[in-house]
Amino acid sequence: MSDLIVIVYPTESKAEEVRQRLLELQKEYLIKLGDAVIATKTESGKIKLNQLMNTTATGAISGSFWGLLIGVLFLNPILGVAVGAASGAIGGALTDVGINDAFMKDLAASLHPGNGALFLLVQSITSDKVLKEIQGYGGHVLKTSLDETKEQILRDALESASKAAEADGTKT
Repeated sequence: MSDLIVIVYPTESKAEEVRQRLLELQKEYLIKLGDAVIATKTESGKIKLNQLMNTTATGAISGSFWGLLIGVLFLNPILGVAVGAASGAIGGALTDVGINDAFMKDLAASLHPGNGALFLLVQSITSDKVLKEIQGYGGHVLKTSLDETKEQILRDALESASKAAEADGTKT
């Protein structure tokens, strides 16, 4: 079973930095992510989602391949590529994998403009090692599906880094 964790950072770049570190930890088999999305709110109030995988582009590429293959069979590869790319892009745009986009946009509506919310769908984790790696980035836990004990451990670790940064006069 996967766990949802949403951590808010003061900037989108800080959230991206943490996401990249988690992806590195995934290569070390310390965490397995089902999804990792950064949501930001613009000054005008619009919510922007920065996803790892662009399903529209992936669908267009896949559709182009299959359209070319079918087009070659019917002696019209150019038309096959065009139709395949268009249908693949439409299918990709309608596909929602990982965390539900509407849920992320609703939750991100509470952000202050400029903040970055890192949405994580964690399939498995070596908690102590991963927590040690990300606690220095600070952040504020917005929502989790963790049990109360694990959630409190996460909150305490992130808040201790934020308090240490404030004491130093820097902002995490």
